Amino acid sequence: MRYKKFKNAEIEVSQLAVGTWAIGGQNYGKVDKNEAIYAIRKMIEKGVNLIDTAPCYGNGTSEKIVGEVLKEIPREQALISTKFGLIPDIYTHGYKKDTSYKNAMREIQSSLMNLETDYIDFYFVHWPDVNTPIDETMAALEEMKRKGYIRYVGVSNFTAEQIKEAEQYIQIDVQQPLYSMVDRGFEDLMSWGYDRGIDSMTYGSMGAGILSGKIRSMPSFEKNDLRLNFYDIYKEPKFSKIMELLKVMDSIADGHNVPVGQVALNWSTQKEYVGTALVGVRSIEHADENCKTFDWKLTEEEMKILDSKIEECAL
Repeated sequence: MRYKKFKNAEIEVSQLAVGTWAIGGQNYGKVDKNEAIYAIRKMIEKGVNLIDTAPCYGNGTSEKIVGEVLKEIPREQALISTKFGLIPDIYTHGYKKDTSYKNAMREIQSSLMNLETDYIDFYFVHWPDVNTPIDETMAALEEMKRKGYIRYVGVSNFTAEQIKEAEQYIQIDVQQPLYSMVDRGFEDLMSWGYDRGIDSMTYGSMGAGILSGKIRSMPSFEKNDLRLNFYDIYKEPKFSKIMELLKVMDSIADGHNVPVGQVALNWSTQKEYVGTALVGVRSIEHADENCKTFDWKLTEEEMKILDSKIEECAL
């Protein structure tokens, strides 16, 4: 496993992290809970030291599964990242944004209970809330730090302007943007954050599964599947462009005798401004395959070839 020293947080973090959106079991395909727990444990055994979750992933289900994992390992062996401010709406089946002081203090207690832990390492504002003044939200986070509930402050889906406003009240340690070979919209934001000590935990690191190389024709997901509704990957013309990129990735993967997914993970984590890549796992085999990514590296020439093809495909 490779590690990076996060600047503002001043802590070593594995360049691969466990993402648990899918194991919440909500609109992301079938999930075997026990298999997911075994897979997370396998990644921890292989040197991964960060697990990312959120209360809205399956309305608490994901956090509770992570809590079960934590029972089996020393607490200091894993850094835990979770979030607040995005609440499932049972009436609309959507989400409400609420980063108010009152809700923040309610959610931290709920997450600590779900995770069965005394503290959370990285605590994120999940989405900006235009109805709550930023100083109110940051005051809640400052209070949590004072009480020892959290160690580091993060923001997710924030713009540079929103981050700068938040920084007036508290140090922002990390951010969590969408990023992969096929989703590069936040690249400038990540580079900007990196220069001021704000490291990135990237989600969607495998392009909702398409960068594994295991999907070569348009899939038939359920209509409410998040891979169709949250991402634009499984839509034309982008899908066909990604298939062209995969041909180049196939060639590089064959040269190293590795799965295509390892090419995608190395490309991402070899970028200076990527702190760690969040990757979902559903099986022990999948966990082992992902961790073996760090047994090798892409050459500078291979990185240039991939970057060139990504630009050519306008991804």
